Amino acid sequence: MRSTDYGRDVLATGRDRRESPPELPAEPGTVVEDATGEFCGAVVRLERGEFTKHNVILEDRHGRQRAFPMRTGGFRYEGRKVTLVPAAAAPGSPRRSASGSLAVADAPARTARASRIWVEGLHDAELLERVWGHDLRVAGVVVEPLHGLDDLPRRVAEFEAGPERRLGVLVDHFVAGSKESRLAERVGTADVLVTGHPYVDVWQAVCPAAVGITEWPEVDRRYDWKTGVCHELGWVDPTEGWRRVLAGVRDFRDLRPPLLGAVERLIDFVTLAGD
Repeated sequence: MRSTDYGRDVLATGRDRRESPPELPAEPGTVVEDATGEFCGAVVRLERGEFTKHNVILEDRHGRQRAFPMRTGGFRYEGRKVTLVPAAAAPGSPRRSASGSLAVADAPARTARASRIWVEGLHDAELLERVWGHDLRVAGVVVEPLHGLDDLPRRVAEFEAGPERRLGVLVDHFVAGSKESRLAERVGTADVLVTGHPYVDVWQAVCPAAVGITEWPEVDRRYDWKTGVCHELGWVDPTEGWRRVLAGVRDFRDLRPPLLGAVERLIDFVTLAGD
């Protein structure tokens, strides 16, 4: 009997003889199904967990997002089992900043503009630095925390905004009829723009999946929102909570659209001063 009758390796197990699933780059927008057939969605982003190498975030047609570990053969693409792998940047592709804008390599230091962007607190300022820091430095825009809005009209008057010295203010809970929207009406001028997002706190403007949760919990309005969130999620306190939230944000795709739009509008507004 000839050895060819046994195939390539007579000692190989059935699993050894099977071909490994092909690798598929996890490009944003690629639609895959998890291997169990329970969830089908488009790739939104990749994330590195605290204890895992890579997870892929999928979003289905209803806008629901779920995280899946990128294990061998863990997905199906066009009916075939595949292994998702991080997509490599194409050779010569322009580098992008965390905000999605074209990164400016070796940008020279410049004097800060007279214009400013004010945000409600330190967490807001740190989040803007995480995502828009590169853009703000290139444009020479300084972000300053207000530590509350109660004194906003006086602060705006003292700033003395003008065509060469514009002021943008980012606020939380910017919805019709709110205290924040009424303040915006009082202080807004051609050189002062107040805008914001509809969420109770800037934490809530971070996509829940980026923090490893399904949704932000509901908190009784009688209690401090951040403290209530930490209690519901089992976090020690707001200090630990913010560390977790900020660590989950890698770029603009980890933020909800209302915040993205508000910040981009403010940056455009203050950088147009004098141009």
